[in-house]
Amino acid sequence: MKTASLIFLTGSLLAALPAFAQERVWRCGNEYTNNATIAQQKGCKVMEGGNVTVVQGTKSSGGGGGSGSSGSGSSASRAPAGSPRVEGVDQRARDGEARSVLESELKKAEARQAELKKEFNNGEPEKQGGEAKNYQKYLDRVAEMKAELARNESDIAGIRREIGRLPPVLKQQ
Repeated sequence: MKTASLIFLTGSLLAALPAFAQERVWRCGNEYTNNATIAQQKGCKVMEGGNVTVVQGTKSSGGGGGSGSSGSGSSASRAPAGSPRVEGVDQRARDGEARSVLESELKKAEARQAELKKEFNNGEPEKQGGEAKNYQKYLDRVAEMKAELARNESDIAGIRREIGRLPPVLKQQ
């Protein structure tokens, strides 16, 4: 009796699964919508079969929609909403300060790289303490040094890229 009721319960749950399906989704060319009125206006076709996930979007707090602002200029050149516009002189001062900070970081990283290369000694650093007895310990330290050299070289390349992104320095007359 218990198995019969368990089978009945399982069957009824499986029969009810389609009721949990998400709302209908229409395809309008390359655009998909779950809004029936928009779908009817555009003459869209209902998506049948297959699994479709509907993600509800959030409404933006800014008024006017997004289509009007996307037509002019590139989005990369505009300042983020709410950030104050900076005058050219102030921006050049900020760029100069950023350049000096990056150049000092580059000098530190290059000095560290020279120190690491000297200590690494072409892959054969001097053995320390217990490394004479434990060769694996020595090999582990050499591998760490090699990884640190690679990380530092990557840091130097990144700093150089950042400096390259800054506008050129204008000479004062």
